[in-house]
Amino acid sequence: MDERMIDVVERPDDETSIRPQQLADFVGQRRMRANLEIFVQAARDRGTAMDHVLFHGPPGLGKTTLASIVARELGVNFRATSGPVIAKAGDLAAILTNLQPRDVLFIDEIHRLAPAVEEVLYPAMEDFQ
Repeated sequence: MDERMIDVVERPDDETSIRPQQLADFVGQRRMRANLEIFVQAARDRGTAMDHVLFHGPPGLGKTTLASIVARELGVNFRATSGPVIAKAGDLAAILTNLQPRDVLFIDEIHRLAPAVEEVLYPAMEDFQ
């Protein structure tokens, strides 16, 4: 065997080690980051859920990473899903009932939610439940 061969073994912490872990580490979007820091601090100080936020942009710019950073800085759980995966209103209801108070729910491709699912999401967002 060639001694120069490199064994490619993924470690569980590889992905998280290259992703920013806090807002201060997130590169770019200085004004947005500053606003998020204020939102996070205000929610933490009040002990309430942070207001709803919509991250918009092309794939690969860090929307999911940013949402997970927000959850980490709030000290709450992070749950990510995708709009097309939530096929029925009951699927969304199951996700929502498994969230703890103040948890962050990130729905990637939310514009692809079925209208029946949207009807369940709207009142939940209004009531923060």
